[in-house]
Amino acid sequence: MADPSQRGARTRTDPAYIRLPLIAVTVGTLGLLIVVPLASVFVQAFSAGIPAYFRALFGNAETRHSIFLTLAVAPVAVALNTVFGMVAAYVIARFRFAGRTLLMTLIDLPFSVSPIVAGLVFVLIFGQQAALGGWLQAHGYQVIFAPPALVLATAFVTFPFVARELIPVLEANGPEEELAARSLGASGWQMFTHITLPNVKWGLLYGVILCNARAMGEFGAIYVVSGRIAGKTDTMPLRVEKLFQEYDNPAAMAVASLLTMVALVTLFLKVLVERQMRAQKARSAEVPAAE
Repeated sequence: MADPSQRGARTRTDPAYIRLPLIAVTVGTLGLLIVVPLASVFVQAFSAGIPAYFRALFGNAETRHSIFLTLAVAPVAVALNTVFGMVAAYVIARFRFAGRTLLMTLIDLPFSVSPIVAGLVFVLIFGQQAALGGWLQAHGYQVIFAPPALVLATAFVTFPFVARELIPVLEANGPEEELAARSLGASGWQMFTHITLPNVKWGLLYGVILCNARAMGEFGAIYVVSGRIAGKTDTMPLRVEKLFQEYDNPAAMAVASLLTMVALVTLFLKVLVERQMRAQKARSAEVPAAE
């Protein structure tokens, strides 16, 4: 079997007529599909000057409300999915039971269902014409065309992220340390806070980061359940669409630039967390080798 170092050497010494076109295609595609659109957002956002940029963001009450609403809805949805994701991941990773595969499939369901369809489902369940929706409204609880619907729709589309990140981490760590803690008399909460959570903290943070990024930028499901009521149920993505339809491109791009900044910060945090996860995995691999 070939030495890995020799395989790497052959890879690095491929002819220039193979390496250079492949590198050029990769860099060109990356620039065309990612770098140029991102740069265009900021160029158009600041096209009228920095004062106009901040006026577009904070001088309009409807835009201010859309920012506030997004910053309120996304954390609630992320918190719900964090709690559920941790419970679901622990159950799937630690236990074998009938319906386990079905549960994993259902967790992945939002990846295969269109957000528009998801929003429509919530309208059919909680709408005024539905039995549950009519009962809730009769008792003074407004769900559809109100913030609760935004939270439900956002939680649905971000449903899998935390659980899917934690399941492989829990399976890789194994239950040995938890069983040892239980055998020494630790309670369930002590086992979770001192053993389970420290072992999965980087995977959990990674899932939360991805979940939050998806929640902040959700458009399809919220478009259906929000009613697009200006100053009440418009989130930042919906506000961008409205401003663009009104031909106010600098204002639309100003709001879009906030979402772009969130994406860039998310990418930066993602890289840091991935580095920590690799370091943790390397330390875990060194312990058995040392023994």
